[in-house]
Amino acid sequence: MKITIFWTGYVGLVTGTCLAEVGHEVMCIDVDESKIQNLKNGIIPIYEPGLSELVIRNQNVGRLIFSTDAIEGVNFASVIMSAVGTPPDKNHRADLQYVKMVAETVGKNIDKYTVFINKSTVPVWTGSLCREIIQSELDKRWVAIDFDIVSNPEFLKEWSAIKDFMTPDRIVCGISGEGARKVMETMYKPFVRTSAPLIFTSLESSEIIKYAANAFLATKISFINEIANFAELVGANISDISRGIGMDERIGSRFLHAGIGYGGSCFPKDVQALIETGKDFGYDFQIIQATESVNEWQKTRVINKLIHHLPNLEWKKIAIWGLTFKPKTDDTRDAASHEVIRSLLEKWVSEIRTFDPVAMQQMSRMYMSESRLIFSENGYHAITWADALIILTEWDEFRAVDIQKVKELLHYPLVIDGRNIWNRSELESMGFTYEGIGK
Repeated sequence: MKITIFWTGYVGLVTGTCLAEVGHEVMCIDVDESKIQNLKNGIIPIYEPGLSELVIRNQNVGRLIFSTDAIEGVNFASVIMSAVGTPPDKNHRADLQYVKMVAETVGKNIDKYTVFINKSTVPVWTGSLCREIIQSELDKRWVAIDFDIVSNPEFLKEWSAIKDFMTPDRIVCGISGEGARKVMETMYKPFVRTSAPLIFTSLESSEIIKYAANAFLATKISFINEIANFAELVGANISDISRGIGMDERIGSRFLHAGIGYGGSCFPKDVQALIETGKDFGYDFQIIQATESVNEWQKTRVINKLIHHLPNLEWKKIAIWGLTFKPKTDDTRDAASHEVIRSLLEKWVSEIRTFDPVAMQQMSRMYMSESRLIFSENGYHAITWADALIILTEWDEFRAVDIQKVKELLHYPLVIDGRNIWNRSELESMGFTYEGIGK
């Protein structure tokens, strides 16, 4: 099967590469000429383990093609997938301008039966909007060409995206006709063989499924953080509590790790977009709004704990380990590190020394005008003569450091562990002042 994918962002590139890996012929379209040229040369624009090797292999055998020619992309295949970004606009709604552009391009150029697939995360009724746009462009051309709309949300996790795509736990397809069902069954046949259920729904149900899934997981995170905050007040241990409730199969243990809240490219924008979509339809998502409120407040917890021990931060030196919203990714979008850095700068610390295994380069570009923010060559350099260490990302290498060396390098042995990666009793026995979350 021939498939065209617009664009080569995280979802589009992973999806296109994995579809090529199982034998489909895939053309990936993007307007960024330098990105396309880099991809042709095997240079990957995102940090995702194993992706580079798959891109190069499938290009070499001719199953994966990169181009900037949108018309060529439409002519290449009768299955067109839109994987463009849907970033939040100023009102926190999903910005659909790129989705609309792809739909217009399809309507202006198709000359045969086509299935238009929304892979992007889009609000309910976007499929109907795309149908109207494509039909409008066909009417302008005075041509009658059949087409179907499909909503096919992605469920990819950064740093395990290839595994998630190749061995999915479910494949959701919202369809508008039986022709679309047959196309999706053919496209996903190699994956259904791995026992993944192929679920067909209405367009509207499929569009809500992705938002509902992310909102539910975000709610679990905010829930356990609320319990953690209460546990601190009464002298309980959130790790024991999480384990105790997580063993209930109705609850499950995942997403029950207390910390500084969720971030990244999906949960924050999808939670906000679902809240705003609800308002558009006259519905007030009370639980989901609470989820967002708790998460925003949770990001400030480490600063509050720091001030408890150092009431006056002026001219202090603070070290930060971890800048990404989670380990094994270079993604810092909506990461707590931004909020923490901004708060520290506002309190006139003299210096913030940071270290992250993979995000240093992009963060240095974002804060290039801030002279008080130092990007250190390693974790030990970052903490040298610092008045406190704040841990914001649970990178494995932070778990295995020499704790005694950390104590010797710090000016004051204060650790604010926003991810609970260290043992409180061990550190306190060594003379540290230790603050975790919910402990």
